[in-house]
Amino acid sequence: MQEWLWKSAAELGRGIGTGAINPVDLTRTYLEAIEAHPLRDRIYARVTPERAEAESAAAATRAKSGYRLSLLDGVPVSWKDLFDTAGVATEAGSSLLKDRVPDRDALVLRNATAMGLVCLGKTHMSELAFSGLGLNPSTATPPCVNDADAVPGGSSSGAAASVGFGLAPCGIGSDTGGSVRLPSAWNDLVGLKTTSGRLSLNGVVPLCASFDTIGPLCRSVEDAALMLAALEGGRAADLKGATLQGKRFAALQTVVFDDIREGPLAAYMSAIEKLQAAGAIVEKIEAPEVARAMDLAGALFATEAYGTWREVIEANPGLMYDRILHRFRSGAHTSGPDYVAAWLELDACRAEWNARVAGFDAVLWPTSPVLPPKMDRLIKDEDYFVSENLLTLRNTRVGNLMGGCGVTLPTGTPSCGILLNGLPYQEERLLRLACAAEAVLITD
Repeated sequence: MQEWLWKSAAELGRGIGTGAINPVDLTRTYLEAIEAHPLRDRIYARVTPERAEAESAAAATRAKSGYRLSLLDGVPVSWKDLFDTAGVATEAGSSLLKDRVPDRDALVLRNATAMGLVCLGKTHMSELAFSGLGLNPSTATPPCVNDADAVPGGSSSGAAASVGFGLAPCGIGSDTGGSVRLPSAWNDLVGLKTTSGRLSLNGVVPLCASFDTIGPLCRSVEDAALMLAALEGGRAADLKGATLQGKRFAALQTVVFDDIREGPLAAYMSAIEKLQAAGAIVEKIEAPEVARAMDLAGALFATEAYGTWREVIEANPGLMYDRILHRFRSGAHTSGPDYVAAWLELDACRAEWNARVAGFDAVLWPTSPVLPPKMDRLIKDEDYFVSENLLTLRNTRVGNLMGGCGVTLPTGTPSCGILLNGLPYQEERLLRLACAAEAVLITD
């Protein structure tokens, strides 16, 4: 049964369908692995064994009767600790929300449960989701699968670690500036950033509701497609026959290669060569509107974040990690007219971007320009923390600012991902391309 810990969610679901895997045994295998793992308390904030046992027993009954709710019926998953869970604390990685216990599940969790998925528990995260590094001295910092002394990426840090360390086949996270894609890339996973507005934020602790999105961190593109369907109660994208032959990709050059480190650059260039060898057409593009949009990021993200949390933060500022507190308070300096003007300018940038890339099947760039930094240095060196956090978030934030959807894929080089980016609400089309790319990038 230990081999189940390393299978994709889709593989597990198919095993349940054929009768080779009993959902109760599967869930208990994961619960026992979590309990026994030496790093469990750095990955899971809370485990929900009673709920998991009950949901897996119901899934087993359905499987036996031949009435399964979906391909993933009976498959256990982890949830980032900002998705409300009825009767179980949801604290968003912050002492400000200690012992906050909602009385209802978040809508996406209700949808997933209605499709038969099993809730394993809640995973650690960056405090109030406001860091791309995953460092959280207030609660816990999960490990990176490639270096337990390095940060795993954030803010869906525990979500990535739960999958990377074989303690969940899929983790559900959120992405405001890169929080699904960064930890996915640094832990060699597939991560899907959905279009803002596609999945309901009802029952999700906010950071910046204008940018907040929900997405899975998983082992395969197929899993990402299935999880998207489960989260919205819909139908998964058809990935059959996906090909790169003749597909046109734009390779963004603006901003995303500034100060890039040697490892991520080499991994990206190797990935491009593999895509081209499989028949993809890759054309370099410059996009000045991206640089303009990046200049707006501080006024947009920090201002909304502080406006959302100001009263709670200022009631007990000493409860926060000082560097995250400083990031929030930086949003106090933007005036109302400047904030509105920034949004008007961003809308203009998005219109230019959408027109520029409309003729391409997807746009490519490196997921992160850096590798996971060591925890100790981030804690000891504040300037390093600030510079690495901003650089870490830089490339993924482009996708949030431009307003589309994105998928990060492993390149085969540890902790290095490549981003495929699409226009708003084009997730199914993008997932087909990602499925074809995955087949040539990951060639074990």
